[in-house]
Formats: sequence, C-alpha cells, structure tokens
Amino acid sequence: MCAFRKHVAWISVLLLLVHPGVAETSDPLTDLENIAGKLVFYQIEGNDTFVRDTGELASDVPTETMFELFDPHKNFSTAKFAYTWDLGNGEVIQGTEPVVRYHYSVSGNYTLRLKVGMNVTKYAPPITGVYSTDVRVLDAIKHIEMMGPSDYEVSQNTSLAFHVDGSPPIWVCWRFLPKCVPDMTRGCTLTVLYENTLRLNHTFTSVGFHCLDISVHNDVSKLETSFSLYVRRNNNAHTFFVLSCAAILVATFSFITVIACRPRYYSRSQIPDSSNAIFTKNQDCDGQSSIFFNFPNVERGEKEPLLLQHGTQYSS
Repeated sequence: MCAFRKHVAWISVLLLLVHPGVAETSDPLTDLENIAGKLVFYQIEGNDTFVRDTGELASDVPTETMFELFDPHKNFSTAKFAYTWDLGNGEVIQGTEPVVRYHYSVSGNYTLRLKVGMNVTKYAPPITGVYSTDVRVLDAIKHIEMMGPSDYEVSQNTSLAFHVDGSPPIWVCWRFLPKCVPDMTRGCTLTVLYENTLRLNHTFTSVGFHCLDISVHNDVSKLETSFSLYVRRNNNAHTFFVLSCAAILVATFSFITVIACRPRYYSRSQIPDSSNAIFTKNQDCDGQSSIFFNFPNVERGEKEPLLLQHGTQYSS
C-alpha cells in the first residue's frame, strides 16, 4: 500500500456474528459471540493516496474500500469469508477478498452496504451479517474561472466574480498583492461559499499590475491559483481636465468678443457746440443702435482761404 499523506483514521463497523447453535463448547470459534471490524476508504490521485477519514469521498476518483477484521488472537485464521458490496448507486460487487475497488461518477449521498458471510466450521451453518454506512460524495475542486475583464481603473470600487467548480461548502482564502510583490506578513481573508460563485469588492489604490492569490478547498480537495490584474488610470480624470481646458478657452474667446464689439460712449466735453454737426445712427455687432456726430472740416480746425473770408475790404 502506498504511503499516506494523512494520519490513518478508521471508520469502524461493528460486526455482530452470532452463532445460533451450540451453547457450551471448547471450540474457540463458537466461544466468541461477536466480531469487530473496520472499513477504511482510500482514494488515489496520481501518485498520491488519500485516506478519507471523514466519510466523504471525491467523485470520479478511483476508490478502494477495505474491510479489516479485528482478530488479534487469530481465531478466524481458518474461516472462509464472502463479501457482497452494495455501493448504493445500483452497482453490486461480490468477492472473497475483503477489499473492493470502484468510483462514484456523480456527487451525492449514498448508503454503502456490506454483507459478510463466514463459514466457521464445515459442520456449522454459515454466519452472515449485513452492515451499512453513509457515504457523501463531493466534486473535487479542479478549476477556478474568472468572470469579467482583467483590467480595471484606479480609485474605483471594483467588483470581481469567480466560478469555483466543486461541491460546497467551499472555504476560500484570498488576498491582493500590489505590483505582485509577495508579502509574507500579510494574511488572507477567509470566506465560506455555499454556492459556486465567489464575489469580491476591492478598490485599487495604485496603477500597474496587481496579483490576486486565491486558495480554495472543500472536504475532499484543495487548489491554489493566482490571477494577474492590470489597473489603469481613471479616464474620468482626463475627461475633467479636457473639459476644464475647453471651458477656459471658451471664456477667453467670449471675453475678446465682448471687448471688440462693445459700443463706444463719448462725454459732452468731447462734442463741440456747433450747428454744423451731423447725427448718424449706426448699429453695432450686437444689434444695438448708437449715435455718432460727424463734423465738417471747418469744425475740425481747418481755416478757409483769406480771399474767401467775409469782412471789410480795403482798397489801395
């Protein structure tokens, strides 16, 4: 038998084999009123052999169940045994060896029944006993699949989902490692799943690559894996920056337009008192009306020629 990775723990089945005949005899076989035995479950995966000490088996894994008779004084060394194994899934196996090899292909609850027949002597009738034990078959955890993208944004509450194929309950221990740097001082967060979906909420505080280490196990299997996640900068920050720059540019152009198109106003001191002023009404860029004063050249300080000036003329 292969070396075991766990301490062997027995699942005991008490066999009550009662001889119905002789009351007083010197035969040591008939002096015994009951016989004890034990069932041991082994499962082989690759080069490893596991002893299932909790009464739970992994589905679709080669299984070997052995009945070991408790006979320290070798009183039954000459007895002949017959074994009938009813696996509870419709399969029945018979043999003369106290061991049966099989596997459960579907998870679920089964009742394994063992019928033991023993011929004590050739003169005595055979003794039989039927015994049973409950077996729980679970699906082993063989794969963890991440559902969703592998890149996320910094400083945002992120939801991650994973599918764990295996029979619950499943114990999950997980931790995030920034920049995938191992940290032996940090522990992991333990979560118990009663379904096959693991959901995590996390906020990344830095950009770059991060690692998510996950260790999962149920009563028949264990699996460890790691996922690489990339965290990028928040796109909303870039959008806010672009919008801010656009708002500043719009405000600048609006200010220039207002300055260029606003109307000019004159004070009364700038308008000379003259009856030769001509009033002109114009509209500016905003559609508003403005009044301007046009003055002839005389009003602007230009003088007429002397011959045209009016006044007294002297003759020679």
